[in-house]
Amino acid sequence: MSRAAASIDGESLITGDLVRRSRAPEEIGSQDSVELREALAQLLVVLELARSGFLDEGRTSEIVARLAGELHMLRRNSIAAIWQTLIAAAQAHPVMEFLKQDPLTNWSFTKPRGYSGDAGLLDIYYKHPSMDHLLTGCTDLGREIYDYTSDVPACAAGRERCEILARFVDETAERTEGPAEILAVAAGHLREAGICHGLSAGRIRRWVALDQDPISIGTMTRDLGGTVVSPMNGSVLGLLRRSYKLGTFDLVYASGLYDYLQEKTAVKLLQRLVDMLRPGGMVLFANFSDEITSDGYMETFMDWPLILRSANDMWRIIDASVDRNVYETEVWYGENRNIVYGTLRKK
Repeated sequence: MSRAAASIDGESLITGDLVRRSRAPEEIGSQDSVELREALAQLLVVLELARSGFLDEGRTSEIVARLAGELHMLRRNSIAAIWQTLIAAAQAHPVMEFLKQDPLTNWSFTKPRGYSGDAGLLDIYYKHPSMDHLLTGCTDLGREIYDYTSDVPACAAGRERCEILARFVDETAERTEGPAEILAVAAGHLREAGICHGLSAGRIRRWVALDQDPISIGTMTRDLGGTVVSPMNGSVLGLLRRSYKLGTFDLVYASGLYDYLQEKTAVKLLQRLVDMLRPGGMVLFANFSDEITSDGYMETFMDWPLILRSANDMWRIIDASVDRNVYETEVWYGENRNIVYGTLRKK
């Protein structure tokens, strides 16, 4: 498939295959065949050790930690084409049947909503009460695996991200003259609203929560009905085409979307988001960083490939999007550096 045909268009649901095809990995040449055989042999050893550990009822956290660490190294040391072959081999290995007992791994791999990284998956690693039934209904081994996977630094960073979003909303509500207006892009279930003081205090006039998943729209409508939150079905493509009459905002943020956007689309979207700012308004966007070490496990057993970015990658998106003389810009990491953030304030 060509790069153009595989590009993420901002409207399609994000599947693992779509993200992988967008990377357009090089073909495995004859010079790489030896490396492929060696990598497959190494992978098989890693997977068999994990399977034996589960069969012998070893310490679950140590088994999964060792597995995730080895997969991270294999991913880092393999060219893209070889890594894609390793992903398929890992997913076909019998150890998968042990790992899928973990509600987090199983939800991500089976994709009940048809795409990767949905709001239900976030609720599982948020440890939100709405997903408690998955834990009560799983095996003892599944719960032990979940205790590890849900507390890896990437998931901890995801929970911190929710707190950061709530803080930015509250700070916006405090600094704005009159009630603030907020736009969340790819809002998911908007869990940050539940810990946002400005919402309950009446300091927000309008909070548009845009998402392309009708289940997420329904969940927000149910849970946040009667508030100023306005769930809205819409896509990145719709934003880029200016299909929605949204007006302007004091804060616009996209916290879980850039992980799936190629740079060209990421730039176009950021340009559109800053267009919707009022003077003094701010855009925040976030991306899982290239420092995470659970990436190999996520791409294999969770079938959850992400476009990881560094601080330099974020600066490149910003510099291609705006004139830094017009915006106050900053790039910074969360506490454990597993998520990187960019902010732009309109002067």
